[in-house]
Amino acid sequence: MLKVLTYNIHKGFSQYNRSFVLHEIKQQLENTDVDIVFLQEIHGQHQKHQTQIDSWPQASQFEFLSDQIWPHYAYGKNAIYDHGHHGNAILSKHKFIHWDNINLSRFRRASRSLLHGIIRIDDNHSPLHLICIHLELLGFERSRQLNILKEYISKSIPESDAIIIAGDFNDATSRTGRRLESQLDMHEAFRTKFHQYAKTFPSHLPLLRMDRIYFRQLQLLDCERLSGKPWNSLSDHLPLSASFSW
Repeated sequence: MLKVLTYNIHKGFSQYNRSFVLHEIKQQLENTDVDIVFLQEIHGQHQKHQTQIDSWPQASQFEFLSDQIWPHYAYGKNAIYDHGHHGNAILSKHKFIHWDNINLSRFRRASRSLLHGIIRIDDNHSPLHLICIHLELLGFERSRQLNILKEYISKSIPESDAIIIAGDFNDATSRTGRRLESQLDMHEAFRTKFHQYAKTFPSHLPLLRMDRIYFRQLQLLDCERLSGKPWNSLSDHLPLSASFSW
């Protein structure tokens, strides 16, 4: 069994940036005992916060969260500014064969990317492709980014290989998600089990179905939205988890 989780951590801050909660996020993530973590809006560096927030970790946020639970990680730097950068990360209990970050944005400060990591669970299975994604808020930009994703998968990933695509799709209308399912033969975990996408935003009163876990060439075993305390007081998004068998 392989268990994964996707989470937009809001750069380690609670909703409305009221408090820095990265240490609490770390504790809760460790309690989930998942094999793979897909993270969006995670800081690689922020020089101002590092000097102004006493509990800011010395290492990057993805290194701080990975710690001893997920010894392997990949980070895609997307939004770059004078005092730092943030983007997407994948934390894994399994070693990466290869990883790459593909920019999906037309704008330097926008945190939109496709982070592609490849792992091999054991010698009996083909490689597993992990794609962590954060799409644009505007519909026409999401459509353009989806076309890049489709072309990338068609050219880079054999149809027989297993794929998990997880992240923040900013897709309140569900149009992007259904195109992804129909045009790339993908399935979404919550739509497969519950016939609808999970509501994940805002975390204190989730109304919008923003976050997803898509898969191909895997068997879905279960999926869960992590809600209630303490999740609804951490990031502005709720995390989703899913478990699969080959």
